[in-house]
Amino acid sequence: MREVVIVDAVRTAIGKKKGALSSVHPVDLLVPVLRALVDRNGLDAGLVEDVIVGCVTMTGEQGGNIARQAVLAAGFPVGVPAFSLNRMCGSSQQAIHNAAQAILAGDIDIAIAAGVESMTRVPMGSDMGRFSRQLTSRYNIVPQGISAEMIAKKWGLSREELDAFSLQSHEKAAAATDRGMFEREIIPLDVPGEEGTVSFTRDEGIRRDTSLEKLAALTPSFQPKGGVITAGNSSQVSDGAAGVLLMSAEKARQLGLRPRARIVARAVVGEDPILMLTGVIPATRRVLEKTGLRLEQIDVIEINEAFASVVKAWERELEPDMAKVNPRGGAIALGHPLGASGARLMTTLLHELEDMDGKYGLQVMCIGFGMATATIIERL
Repeated sequence: MREVVIVDAVRTAIGKKKGALSSVHPVDLLVPVLRALVDRNGLDAGLVEDVIVGCVTMTGEQGGNIARQAVLAAGFPVGVPAFSLNRMCGSSQQAIHNAAQAILAGDIDIAIAAGVESMTRVPMGSDMGRFSRQLTSRYNIVPQGISAEMIAKKWGLSREELDAFSLQSHEKAAAATDRGMFEREIIPLDVPGEEGTVSFTRDEGIRRDTSLEKLAALTPSFQPKGGVITAGNSSQVSDGAAGVLLMSAEKARQLGLRPRARIVARAVVGEDPILMLTGVIPATRRVLEKTGLRLEQIDVIEINEAFASVVKAWERELEPDMAKVNPRGGAIALGHPLGASGARLMTTLLHELEDMDGKYGLQVMCIGFGMATATIIERL
């Protein structure tokens, strides 16, 4: 049985909407990630057999197969193919799954799975039109924020506990930044500044001065009367890129490269498209069933903080040790550059496992229209 290993994983720091990365073309966000994955490992880029890139809003500057454009812009040999995929917020986690599947099948031995999104330059939803009548006749599709409100109501989640969770996300992200815990995973990105080019190396969305009082003062974003979902307990609109270098274990040995983790199991599920964001619950159960592991055997969990209510409902159902969950903060504090987030979570998860000498890590993400992806890795 072939084994898929992770050799490296890196990301850019995440920029906030109209922030430090707003002047950077999305292709140019991805280029340094691709270059770092080969350069840091002394790998001939020509040995990469496929580059798979998750991107959600594939129009405008992110259209035209951004994966292939980035491979060419990075100076990889023209013989290195690439394709882009869209499983919405789980896109680059799906890219990791696709790469793993190709390696397991024996089709390839080396792949890069990555993700990119400039939500500043290519706004979310700018690639969409009217929904099909056949779809809307079956399902009363609502915005994700309304789904987040429905989840809060179903699980009896109060505004206070959602805001408290969000505050903790910022506090954990700030503490991790101050302790240098993101430094190994973040690659510097040169961006134009007021006084010339500057090196962008710190996540821009962390709000160090936020408080429960400030969060409580925010008005509901989707349901003005009685709503509990606000900008403060939702993920941020962001820009960024991330990538993972995967190989067969045999190829890594041949090249003298040290595998840092192996892919243990993968899962994808469908769920109610109206409640929409609860797929993380069955996805977690399914991926654990595939391995025979219990949740308490997982050392670190990275769950995407699309909305605080998503994570809190998942907590109610799975009853995890929350000290293991997003120990360095999540998308509420760090940001959620849609197509990049799956690879970003995997990058952070790998480094967390290494820093704490953990064994198993779980990544799980909710996805629009009622889906979710889950991955378990084992640190080597």
